[in-house]
Amino acid sequence: MDVQRLLIFREIARTKSIGGAARSLGWTQPAVSQHLRHLERQAGTPLVLRRPRGVQLTEAGQALLRHADAIAARMQAATEELEALVHLRAGTVRLAAFPSAGATLVPAAMSLLAQRHPHLDVRLREAEPPQALGLLAVGDVDIALTFTHAGERPVDTDEIERIPIGEDPLRLVLPRSHPCAQPSAIPLDLRELAQDKWTGGCERCTDHLRQACEAAGFTPDIRHGTDDYVLTQALIARGLAVGLLPQLALDAARDPGVAVRPAAGVRPRVVYLLHHREADQIPAVRSAVQALADIAARASQGDHGGSSPATVPGINLVG
Repeated sequence: MDVQRLLIFREIARTKSIGGAARSLGWTQPAVSQHLRHLERQAGTPLVLRRPRGVQLTEAGQALLRHADAIAARMQAATEELEALVHLRAGTVRLAAFPSAGATLVPAAMSLLAQRHPHLDVRLREAEPPQALGLLAVGDVDIALTFTHAGERPVDTDEIERIPIGEDPLRLVLPRSHPCAQPSAIPLDLRELAQDKWTGGCERCTDHLRQACEAAGFTPDIRHGTDDYVLTQALIARGLAVGLLPQLALDAARDPGVAVRPAAGVRPRVVYLLHHREADQIPAVRSAVQALADIAARASQGDHGGSSPATVPGINLVG
């Protein structure tokens, strides 16, 4: 049965007349009568008895009215739920982020989003970029926060929107006892560390470290491998290695036993927000993307808004 005709029939029953329903709906009386006749043909039986002072529901009409009332209630509930989602009084955003961004950018963005839209439900999953892209592709998350190293081509598809939001500088991390550990804003040449033992990170980060060192003229002696930046710094602080860590990781947790120097000739990695192209029409997703971009912009300007560096990191804005 046509839902619109059911709701017209419900209005006839409520006003107890075809004319009353027409006035309530803003229609003509013949139009309401025509819809009622179509509905009765579909039902296969009269739904109302026409009386001089209005209409009286038949037994079939009374039965149908109960269903029409239920449909009207569900449609009203659907309208209210959709309005809540559109006006951000409700909604869920699922986010995947690589660990150092998850410890820095994301909490600040979630806090900002909670201030703007306190009823949104934001859910975070930690995932390295390849895994985050896979979660996004199959619809398990709405937004993926990823990065690419310099010279690494992003995986582009027609379905995914890729938004660069910042550059995350890579820093040389040394034991405080290292001869090159003295504080200096002058970038340190990787060749100064050619004889040191190194610790690598995730597979992609280790590949980038190896490429950067080979570009500087040597092959690094990589003795350790961990994507845990706390463990990486613990190894370095005890003089067991040197390493190359992103600024976000150092903002998230800084071991007092390490020294940090800029790295000469090492370009930053680029941080991206990814979502399905049509998802920017979803208010909750659009608002979450805006909050993450705003935090990245605020961080690039050195505006921590009273937050600690671990909350709003110091990255460089892209674009």
